[in-house]
Amino acid sequence: MQLDVDISSKSYTSANGKRQQVIAGMTFTLRRGEVGVVVGPSGCGKSTMLRILAGLDSDYQGKVSQPAGARLAMVFQEPRLLPWRSVEDNVRLAAPDVAEDRLSAIFAVLELEGHRSHFPGELSLGLARRAALARAFAVEPDFLILDEPLASLDDALAARLREEIATLVASRPMITLLVTHSMDDAVRLGDRIFLLSSRPARLLHTVPIAVPRAQRSNELIAAIKADLARLDFSVS
Repeated sequence: MQLDVDISSKSYTSANGKRQQVIAGMTFTLRRGEVGVVVGPSGCGKSTMLRILAGLDSDYQGKVSQPAGARLAMVFQEPRLLPWRSVEDNVRLAAPDVAEDRLSAIFAVLELEGHRSHFPGELSLGLARRAALARAFAVEPDFLILDEPLASLDDALAARLREEIATLVASRPMITLLVTHSMDDAVRLGDRIFLLSSRPARLLHTVPIAVPRAQRSNELIAAIKADLARLDFSVS
């Protein structure tokens, strides 16, 4: 089971009537069990690419092939919880058949057991992000998209949530694609890092990380980040 992406171009017509190109070349493959991480400057087209991969935008040139019948789950930049539903109800609405033991295990990892009956308005941003993650993992996806799930969190909370994501990803073999601005998050979570240019987005480098996540020391992470910083990001 794998995801094959070959987007040659994506454009749209802006409000002033001019044609704007968002993506100018994106080709990669991601296999089951792998975590791919997309890193690129703000506004380069990362979210547009995710909409294409999620099947929300078909107006592009190229081809995206997902495994037939694959279950998709997506965690957006905003938690997007229904405010009139409790945390548990938000999760069960997306995954009505989730087993109680599976749900309890997810809540335990994300430290949400004490917040099952709370409503989104009672949650901090960190807890709301956890609830959105619980909803995604309860679906038991074959393909998981995470759009900057750690954005706007302080360093300590982001690190804690990053470890929780790693634990959940390890619990189920699936295709995972994460978008982030943080090279630290990319190196700590990713099996392969996709480095994009500024708009229109081009895939400039694909960097595999062979060492398993659990075995990456701080020294190794610093060395990988230093190697990434030396890459050529000029567009030919």
